[in-house]
Amino acid sequence: MSTTTETTQTYDVGTGNWKAGVLGGIVGSAAMGALILVMNTATLAVAIPSLYGLAPPPNPAAGLVVHLSHGAVMGVMFAGLASVLRLETSGKLLGLGVGWGVVTWAVFAALVMPVWLGVVGSPASPPFPNFAPPSLLWHVVYGVVLGGVYAATADRL
Repeated sequence: MSTTTETTQTYDVGTGNWKAGVLGGIVGSAAMGALILVMNTATLAVAIPSLYGLAPPPNPAAGLVVHLSHGAVMGVMFAGLASVLRLETSGKLLGLGVGWGVVTWAVFAALVMPVWLGVVGSPASPPFPNFAPPSLLWHVVYGVVLGGVYAATADRL
């Protein structure tokens, strides 16, 4: 006579708290959007909505919707990265946020966006590459706010 024992084990696949990532991404991109409006309105009113053919003419509302959407998606990616790296303290999440802001600036704003705007024929197409210091500031602010909101809400959402 034989007996069989079954064991069930669950595995965390490192997805992080995507809800906190979405919230942090939206709040971070809203803070970044406010800075853009103050420092260079055309970026939010023409360049960002041009990515999807929503400008010209200048359309800051469409630019804000697109920007908040991008921020939310990048926030989910941040949450996944934070989980894979097993970062849980506020200080480490803020540090990751700064790094995330720099990476999103270097990859998306400086490299991908100029090419994309050129392909769609936007009048706001910057030179390639476009390592603009104000954009670095905006993206670091995004990352810091994202990291802070994520740290404050990851255990609550």
